[in-house]
Amino acid sequence: MLPADKLDLISRRHQEISARLAGGATGAEFVALSRELAELDPVAAAIDGWRTAQSDLAGVEAMLADPAIDGEMRALAEEEKADAETRLAELEHTLRLALLPKDAADEHGAILELRAGTGGDEAALFAGDLFRMYQRYADLHGWKMEVLSTSEGTAGGFKEIVAQVEGRGVFAKLKFESGVHRVQRVPDTETQGRIHTSAATVAVLPEAQDVDIEINEADLKIDTMRAQGAGGQHVNKTDSAVRITHIPTGTIVFVQEERSQHKNRARAMALLRSRIYDEQRQKLDNARAADRKSQVGSGDRSERIRTYNFPQGRVTDHRINLTLYKLDKIITGEALDEVIDPLITQHQADLLAESEK
Repeated sequence: MLPADKLDLISRRHQEISARLAGGATGAEFVALSRELAELDPVAAAIDGWRTAQSDLAGVEAMLADPAIDGEMRALAEEEKADAETRLAELEHTLRLALLPKDAADEHGAILELRAGTGGDEAALFAGDLFRMYQRYADLHGWKMEVLSTSEGTAGGFKEIVAQVEGRGVFAKLKFESGVHRVQRVPDTETQGRIHTSAATVAVLPEAQDVDIEINEADLKIDTMRAQGAGGQHVNKTDSAVRITHIPTGTIVFVQEERSQHKNRARAMALLRSRIYDEQRQKLDNARAADRKSQVGSGDRSERIRTYNFPQGRVTDHRINLTLYKLDKIITGEALDEVIDPLITQHQADLLAESEK
């Protein structure tokens, strides 16, 4: 049974916030209430829908309980009852999902880090392919992506690339992308036509807000230096590159993409804040997961999560045993949701199973 007291509390809170906003809340209070209302809107709508379905079913059952009802009307009411029961079950499932505890970072943006793994030049090229996949995926969702730092491969692609992705719900969509992505294909340099296997690691960190984590300036060691590059007009002649070390954790970030030292420092601080925030979340998640296993995977970035097989045009996500023969559309970001959405659905199913124990 769904907790009636909790449902009443949510409905009352939703009405209260709506009234306060209509009454002219301003400033910080308006921002805070608007954010809370946005979170409660789908839950309140699910509660209303479920209660309406309950009322509809009760009305049909009352009609069937009337001994004076004629045969034709009874048959129609029986059909209506079956439909009402199906709809109520569907709405109850929707409501249970809406009541699941939310990840506080789900609505945040994300820091996306890709690193070439085993496979040399081919791994760097694959890291570049993955980055373009996420770049196109971000474009399709109307998100903004900015590169924070890069280290290019000798034959193309990237040894490492870090980008900031901004938009609503970015982390909720991308968080299950963390892990080892493996590619199987014939490299352009392969004369014998042999299939090579290489890999790249993806890390998705929630973009930390100022309210999420506080960093003491006294704990920072900030160094400036000239940007590194292959030479030519794009290499800065001034000390614009910024490296920040967070002394308590030993976390180091380096940003040189902008010509402005001020902009590089701001980006470096955003990256540092997100890495420290992610580390704290990882510790909490590990503690919570000590006595349970997740079918979607641990989120461990050393875990092989997906294989892209080019000769077969196949993408397999190993965590949920999902195989799709549309690699061309997935690697361009166009069909990536067909992999991500089932992962989210499985995660929700796991949470539901846990909540019902």
